[in-house]
This record gives sequence, C-alpha cells and structure tokens, in this order.
Amino acid sequence: MSQQAILAIGIFLVTYGFIISEKIHRTIISMLGGAAIILFGVVNQETALHHIDFNTLGLLIGMMVLVSITAETGVFKFIAIFSAKKVKGKPLSILVSLSLLTAIGSAFLDNVTTVLLMVPVTLSITKQLKINPMPYLLSEILMSNIGGTATMIGDPPNIMIGSAVQSLSFMDFIYNLAPVILIITIITLLILIMIYRKDLKVSDEIRSRIMDLDEKEEITDKVLMIKSLTVVGLTILGFFLHQLLTVESATIALAGAFILLLIAGEKHLEQSLSKVEWPTIFFFIGLFVLISGLIETGVIEKLSSYAISLTGGNVTSSSILILWLSAIASAFVDNIPFVATMIPLIESMGKMGIHNLEPLWWSLSLGACLGGNGTLIGASANLIVAGLAEKEGYKISFVKFMLLGLPIMLITITVSMVYIYVRYLI
Repeated sequence: MSQQAILAIGIFLVTYGFIISEKIHRTIISMLGGAAIILFGVVNQETALHHIDFNTLGLLIGMMVLVSITAETGVFKFIAIFSAKKVKGKPLSILVSLSLLTAIGSAFLDNVTTVLLMVPVTLSITKQLKINPMPYLLSEILMSNIGGTATMIGDPPNIMIGSAVQSLSFMDFIYNLAPVILIITIITLLILIMIYRKDLKVSDEIRSRIMDLDEKEEITDKVLMIKSLTVVGLTILGFFLHQLLTVESATIALAGAFILLLIAGEKHLEQSLSKVEWPTIFFFIGLFVLISGLIETGVIEKLSSYAISLTGGNVTSSSILILWLSAIASAFVDNIPFVATMIPLIESMGKMGIHNLEPLWWSLSLGACLGGNGTLIGASANLIVAGLAEKEGYKISFVKFMLLGLPIMLITITVSMVYIYVRYLI
C-alpha cells in the first residue's frame, strides 16, 4: 500500500472518529478533513472538485428553498390540525395520522425538513390534549426515516445513490422501494399502537378543544400557498419525468425553487436562502473530497476485492452483507459518510465481476435509511427532533430511544432482507 493511500486512510479515520464523537460540529470536521486531503497532496484541488456531487447538493438546496417558502403560508399546520380533527381528537388516532403524515411528507420533501415542520405542530396538539408528547415524537422519528426510504428525494442516502447511479430514475426508486416501505409502515404502526394504546387516553372535554380549533386560521397567505403548491407539484412531476426529459434532478429542483422565487417575489429570496441547511451542504462537500482520497489512491478498489472474496462474487451474499452492514453501521454513525464510502465500493464491485448491481443498490438504500432508526445518532432527523423536544423540556435520551428504535430497526431490516431475496435473488 502506497504512502498516499495510508495518508488517505489516516485522514479519513481521524475525521470519522471526530464525526462519531460529536465533540466538534461534523461540518467543521468534514471540511477540515477534506482540506487535509488536498493540503497533504493526496489529491489536487481540481481532482477533488470533480468528486463533489453537485447534483446531490443542487437537489438538496432546491428542495430546501421550495419547502421554506411553502412553510411560510401555514399550509403544513393546516394539514396537521385538519388531520387531528378528522380523527375526532382521539390521541391514538392522532398518533397514527401524524405518523402517516410524517412518512408521506418525508417521502416527497425530505425527512429533515418534514420533522422540522411536524414537531412544533405535534407539541401544540399534545399541549391542547394535555398528554405526553414523547410517543408522538418518537413515532415521528421512526416514520421520517421509514417514509424517506420510499423515494429518491426522501433521505440523503437515496439522493446520493440516485445521483451516482444515472440508470436509476425517480420512478425506479418508487417502483422498487415503495412496496416494502408500505409493508414496513403498517408493521411499525401496529407495533406503536400495541405499545402506546393504554397511555394515550384523554377526556371528552379535552378532545373537544382540538375540535374547536379552526385550521383555516393557520393559512396566512392564500395566494402564496396556491403558487407554492403549484410549483412543488410541478417539481415533483418533473422528478417522475426527469429521465424522459433527460434533465438531472438537481436542475428540476433548482428550477422549481427559482421559479417560485420569481412568482412569489424577491422579498422571499434572502429569507428562503437563510433557511437552507448550509451546514449540511458544506458537510457533504467536505465528505466528497474526503472520499476522493480513498478512491484516487485505490483504497476503495482494494476493499471491493476483499468484499468480493468474502462473498465469492455471489450477488445474493453481497446483497445481504451490504443490507445488514449498512443497517448496523448507520445505527451508530451518520448514514451520510457511510453511504458516501459505499457507493464507489459497490461501483468497483461491478467492475470486478458482479454484473447485476441493482439488488446491491436497494440493499444499501434500505439498510442505510432504515438503520437510522437504531439509535438517536443514526440519522440527522433523529437529532433534530431531540433538539426541538429538549427546548420544550422533553428529553429524549439515547437509551430510551434505542429501546424502542433498535428492535423496530431489526424487524424492518429482516422484512427488507426477505423482500430483497424474494424479489431479486430467487
């Protein structure tokens, strides 16, 4: 192994260790790790820039701008209160409806954005009902990661896979992942109902408070809402048709964002750009540069050879290995750096004899996205919910979440394994 390869591994492991420890913000560490790869001459700046996936970054920025403007209209609060009233303020039914809203929102927006919108509404509803919000918050964490797995734009790992594998369209993700996610959603909801059915009970008087709320009052700008929902709808339609249009998903998302800014007015420009999760964007940039060191020095290729030797190049063994490895790793470390490492590894495995890579990509997606439910640090959405809850005086501890999340994660990965085997490997 060359000196440059050893240096690339060393920088990668040190950076990864700091990311796991959470002693310093992961964005700072990621950017410093990427800078070190260039400063120590592992790759030059031009080569590093070629490894930055601007399609992933553009897609994230575009969707964040779209959602931030749409959120200003109050439409998301309207949907939450409307849903709660439809189930007549029954706490257990509200749990199911908010969970489903989170899952659907996470599929077509992204899970981080969805929980940012759902948590304040959830806390408001539970305050009205005078019940503990913890079951609702925990279920929303779980359902954000589950729902986000169903589409290409729902969870960062899928965005990264869709961007890296040009042959996979937006519809391919839905066609291949939505069926198993539907099954997993039903199973998870049944488990949550069994766990919380005795705890979620309130008097008729308290329930009437929810029924007295007027969801229409939440809409603050009807004209902007119509403009926003029209553009969001057209953008999602663009994702469905992006291969037919031969246009990348980032172009569609950014076009949608700036069309909305054009028709909504310049006054929304600065505010919507300030709502973009720039720390996440820079985290990705540093990470792509960090991984470029492993690719350019041949480390990824050697790991691929080792993985193929373990599985004998067998697609069934490789798929199951990637599924479980992704799930366990993503439960304890952020799934973004893990997936960034795995994508070139799987591509390299394809060059070394595994010709049918499709089961491997779906295994990586299911493992990385669903694995995020294993612990509180498994996904960005988990930490965001925990942070918002703590501000309101509700602490979600690491152990408390793991006692619920880890068993559910193991069940959902087992279901995924059966699905992958039956659909692709028999």
